[in-house]
Amino acid sequence: MLFFHILKVPLVGKDRALEGSTQLLALLPGISGQYLRRAFLAWTIQECHPTACIGFGTIFSKTAARIGEHVYIGPYCSLGSVTIERDALIATGVHVLSGSRMHGIDDPTKPIREQPGEFVHVTLGAGCWIGSGALVMADVGRDSVIGAGAVVTKAIPEKVIAAGVPAKVVRQRVGDSAETDQSRARSEALRAE
Repeated sequence: MLFFHILKVPLVGKDRALEGSTQLLALLPGISGQYLRRAFLAWTIQECHPTACIGFGTIFSKTAARIGEHVYIGPYCSLGSVTIERDALIATGVHVLSGSRMHGIDDPTKPIREQPGEFVHVTLGAGCWIGSGALVMADVGRDSVIGAGAVVTKAIPEKVIAAGVPAKVVRQRVGDSAETDQSRARSEALRAE
């Protein structure tokens, strides 16, 4: 597989060759498919840690991608120019685009495919969890949770839960029991009013 990939690179470019090769590798089921995808990606993208798990049907489109230690990427995901930091969880059917302006649309006299776009590198912070079917176009902070089906158009800070279209912070994630007690006390005080 790697041999055919290397042959394709001069003909179609690194990113297109990667996309085509990961489409083929995405079809290999089971643990053997996970091992083969991880081994192939270790050779072709910026970084793929040996402990990463890449699910069936997942496709990469940019060689700038980085996958950290103990990352889980569920089945049927599509990933562009992204860094996924350690211990992040990506659920089924998540799409991480290379920003929100990949296609130019300013000139109505030209086809959209001929207009320049702007590609950015998206970072998914350590320990974050991206829910099923989410669409991510901006950075997500470490230890944050993105709800299923959310559309992330602007950066999400650390240690929050965000959901909706577009994604908005719903609440902070509470770290220790003292913070939990303070949050409960505030909630009870608000209910009493």
